[in-house]
Amino acid sequence: MSSTQRPRTLAEALRAQGDDALRALLQARPDLLNPVPNDLTQLATRAGTRASVVRALERLDRFTLQTAEALATAPDDCTYETLRGLMRGDDDEATDAALPHAVDTLRGLALLWGDERLRLIRTARDLLAPVAGAPSPTGLGPTVSEATAGMSPGRLQQLLADAGLPPTHDPVSAVASLTELFQDRRRMGAVLADAPEQAAAVLARLTWGPPYGEVTDVTATQAHIRWLLDRALLLPSGPKNVVLPREVALHLRGGRAHRNAEPTPPPVTPTPHDPQAVDGTAAGQAFAAVRTTEELLKHLELNSPPVLRAGGLSVRDLKRIATTLDVPEKLAAFWLELAYAAGLLATDGELEEAYAPTPAYDDWLRLPTQERWTALATAWLTATRTSGLVGGRDAKGRALAALGPELDRSLAPEVRRRVLELLAGLPGGASATPDALLERLRWERPLRGNAGPDSLRADLVRWTVTEAELLGLTGRGALAGHARRLLGAGAGTGAGARTPAEAAATALAPLLPAPLDHVLLQADLTAIAPGPLQPHLAETLNVLADIESKGGATVYRFTPGSVRRALDAGRTAAELHEFLAVHSRTPVPQPLSYLIDDVARRHGRLRVGAASAYVRCDDDALLSELLADRRAAGLGLRRLAPTVLAAQSDPSALLERLRAMGFAPAAESADGDVLITRADARRTPPRSAPTPVNDGPPTPAGTLLGAAVRAIRAGDRASTAVHRPTVPAPATNGLPRSAAAETLATMQAAVLTGESVWIGYVNADGAASQRVIGPVRVEGGFVTAYDHTAEEVRTFALHRITGVAELADDPA
Repeated sequence: MSSTQRPRTLAEALRAQGDDALRALLQARPDLLNPVPNDLTQLATRAGTRASVVRALERLDRFTLQTAEALATAPDDCTYETLRGLMRGDDDEATDAALPHAVDTLRGLALLWGDERLRLIRTARDLLAPVAGAPSPTGLGPTVSEATAGMSPGRLQQLLADAGLPPTHDPVSAVASLTELFQDRRRMGAVLADAPEQAAAVLARLTWGPPYGEVTDVTATQAHIRWLLDRALLLPSGPKNVVLPREVALHLRGGRAHRNAEPTPPPVTPTPHDPQAVDGTAAGQAFAAVRTTEELLKHLELNSPPVLRAGGLSVRDLKRIATTLDVPEKLAAFWLELAYAAGLLATDGELEEAYAPTPAYDDWLRLPTQERWTALATAWLTATRTSGLVGGRDAKGRALAALGPELDRSLAPEVRRRVLELLAGLPGGASATPDALLERLRWERPLRGNAGPDSLRADLVRWTVTEAELLGLTGRGALAGHARRLLGAGAGTGAGARTPAEAAATALAPLLPAPLDHVLLQADLTAIAPGPLQPHLAETLNVLADIESKGGATVYRFTPGSVRRALDAGRTAAELHEFLAVHSRTPVPQPLSYLIDDVARRHGRLRVGAASAYVRCDDDALLSELLADRRAAGLGLRRLAPTVLAAQSDPSALLERLRAMGFAPAAESADGDVLITRADARRTPPRSAPTPVNDGPPTPAGTLLGAAVRAIRAGDRASTAVHRPTVPAPATNGLPRSAAAETLATMQAAVLTGESVWIGYVNADGAASQRVIGPVRVEGGFVTAYDHTAEEVRTFALHRITGVAELADDPA
């Protein structure tokens, strides 16, 4: 095709483009690349399939989509000036500035081709301007030609007569005459000037859509409707329906395809805040997020909830976890899903399957707080798991459970990142309302997840704003400095930081509270931790005392049960006294010392072992007291010796019953040694984080794009070239022969030049053949090339190539 000849098809238009344009197309529409098209004709065909076009339209912003909709209502071979007239709006200057970019976007996506004459591909036209009784998104109805299809010649003659047009026996000429009338502004003005008031009101109601109206009977209707029907300003579309032809509506609209063209996105109005206050608030919330996740997983390692038969967590277990964390059930579901997305929580794979922390949780615990936070935040950004759906219903009316299989939404990562990017684009420390963010996203992707005010996109925006605050990505609704770096929007990555996650951790570290090595003991048997404690201190204190309240400071309460728990874990009274003396900034209160000594004195006087079970004590009077206690009647106790009682209960049940009676028994081994009881921390086998549900094919890498473009070009040259017999270089037995080094060098040169070569090839069965190939990549001992003989992309092993020769006459 010559440079001055206009392309007649999309394939020809693609053929005229450069490699950069093809790479951009394949990157924007990666579904076209799987598998690699054989040539540009196949690429154009695939670009016109319904599924691919729908996916491409979903990626358009509102103005570009409006441009495509206007082209769908225009005739084929629409000029740019015609399109500009259709896109006129309240701000023509903004429209003129944005329209070239919208056209270039459609052309770059292969939804539009042509320069002087713009042609929207047929599939997009059918999707945006349906003609089978349904209005287009612009609110325009069918054309006169479409609305009069099937109308009798006599009726067409009557319409021409009523409109004052010369008669014709050719239906096509009759329709053309009516179309010409409706497009003539002067004559149409004269016709409408005589319209009855009620007829003008009907036209006004139908002008901006929907273009269909209902009447009692098309053949016997009111006078003003009959006036419109007689002049073809309305046309019958059924026994009781009429339609406003597209040409009439465009005249009434002043040639505009849309009531409101929106060339510029709606602004996101900022609400200013103090940046330091924003960063401080977000850092505090980030620290709380790490602590909450750790608390959740520590609970689950000792209390592994079972997996429902249909997958997920039961409502009862979710309520129990919410009570443990002291949060609403919705927030408990969020923390569960976050830990699951980060790979810290999974199912154990046992026959009676349950949820438990993974080995990755232990690695996570060893990280500094700021790095633990970046692991959580990064997982949340990319996860398709959507905790906001928990408690709702699926399409079949079934409840959606936390950690269930139905919570993946491929739109979630895109919405989360875009909301944070919009906040990053505001001045430092500024926030925006969820409604403003939602309006902006609706402009950027009007066809994607916007089925009304309660659409998934609207929910995702609201959930993103809430969850970002919970995670510490935002503070007071504004994006924090460390979150900007996580998005890659910060001013530099910081000293020593190589990735956005490392930069975010570096920025967050100075804002986090330093772990404390002390508590404040009080006389009411409580201890106050005025901040986060060092890990070893917090671990010991969690065994020795019960958490009474949490917040900026944590309050611990010492009880006989908590002290006994520490003694059961192997601590002695002397060690507990020393621990408190070392880590308390206040003197150890006397009541607390008395409590420890009293529990320690009674602890272990009774020893419980396994017979079925027995109780041993050096004090026979204490055993006599136990035998006489009515509360022990159900234990089946009987004396075997002055210091030994036998029981009909198992040791664990016996221990619990004696403790409930106020005793402090200790379990002992068969050798008579005290058993130290520590709860076993449950772990799953190694598990990887769940894979996000991809929203279509992944974006291809640059290397793959380059190889694909070369393969498509090579295939296209082979399919369009005029093939003539070639005279190859002399070869033994009809096959080219060359040294291995020469073969490799020739192949690499052909990749760089894009030329085709002639090879001899021996397959795995030993069969020899001759082939003409266009190499696109040489890597790992293999050549990826377009095989002109088979007309497809194939991979050839270099060691099976007998030789290579340049073609005397290249197929290109």
